[in-house]
Amino acid sequence: MFANRKDAAIQLAKALEKYKGTNALVLGIPRGGAETAFYVAIHLDAELSMLVSRKLGHPDNPEFAFGAIAEDGSIYLNPYVKSELSASTINSVVEEQKLEIERRIKMLRKGKPLPNIKGRTVILVDDGIATGATIFAAIEMCKKQKAGKIVVAAPVSSNDVEERFANKADELVILEKPDYYHAVSQVYETFSQLSDEDTIRFMERWEKEKGLTG
Repeated sequence: MFANRKDAAIQLAKALEKYKGTNALVLGIPRGGAETAFYVAIHLDAELSMLVSRKLGHPDNPEFAFGAIAEDGSIYLNPYVKSELSASTINSVVEEQKLEIERRIKMLRKGKPLPNIKGRTVILVDDGIATGATIFAAIEMCKKQKAGKIVVAAPVSSNDVEERFANKADELVILEKPDYYHAVSQVYETFSQLSDEDTIRFMERWEKEKGLTG
């Protein structure tokens, strides 16, 4: 059990200690992963940014993800989805999320591109992994941009996480794998929702720590 995202992030950072000072790139998956990624990046003396990856919500139940799309258009779809949803329905949800991705890039990164990924160790960080869809889409994007190594790191996921991520990431770092796993929040004593403004503040704090702002 973690007290909050900061507590979980500090513990996660310690588990990633071997990447300290290696010019690794920490990419948070906003909004939830923003705070976690901030503390991991600070501890590892790593570069920080936010990779926008959005779940594709089922039309009948938007909270249920049938896939996800990353900001470069990389798409992950659950294997069953083509038999459950029509191509036009899928495309409609995809186009909706593309607009949201554009909005978030403008707001969270001020429209700036991601740092260079090619050849670098990229650590994809979230506050927990549920379906894994947004991380899967982010991994595809990093592969397309020829990352040197892709590490997926989160405080919590299901206990079948190694099986689900086999042949996707180069390394997986998960602190808690509950037998009965129903929500990311179950391992946190305090788990408040993060806003766009919260995400922006963490990026600004990192820039200040690194002396990137006046």
